[in-house]
Amino acid sequence: MQIITLGNELLRQKAKKIEKIDGDITALSQEMFEILERDKGIGLAGPQIGIMKRIFVVHVKDDDLRVFINPSILETSHDTVKFEEGCLSIPGIYTNVIRSESIKIQAWNIKGRSFTLEASGLLARVILHEYDHLEGKLFLDYLPENKRVKLMEKYEKSCKKENK
Repeated sequence: MQIITLGNELLRQKAKKIEKIDGDITALSQEMFEILERDKGIGLAGPQIGIMKRIFVVHVKDDDLRVFINPSILETSHDTVKFEEGCLSIPGIYTNVIRSESIKIQAWNIKGRSFTLEASGLLARVILHEYDHLEGKLFLDYLPENKRVKLMEKYEKSCKKENK
């Protein structure tokens, strides 16, 4: 499996609920962790690999490998933080994004058990970023239009250089 990049229409579509958590979903999550490690990321959502299912995986340094199936954001803090983000689906583009400092999320794990997690800092940011992928949203969508346009132009130029 390969990571799809900006311009692929799947990145703008909403992922569908997973109806059955079984061996196929376990295998998918394992493959997603392998892709995450191979591409040196800290989060990866199903839509980024063309799998339009509500699943994402997270591995923030010094934290456990985490799988989120059919997640729901229950709460976000009013306190926000500006921090640089990038995305495996938009390689080479990094910019500051304002997000909630902490969150509360409910999801299912690969054993089909529901869990609730309160997270803050980088873990909360990564969860929100990956959750956005399930909703067809990208981190660029949080930027003012003029900044978003400049970054898109930069990305397009870098893609043209790679294709030469």
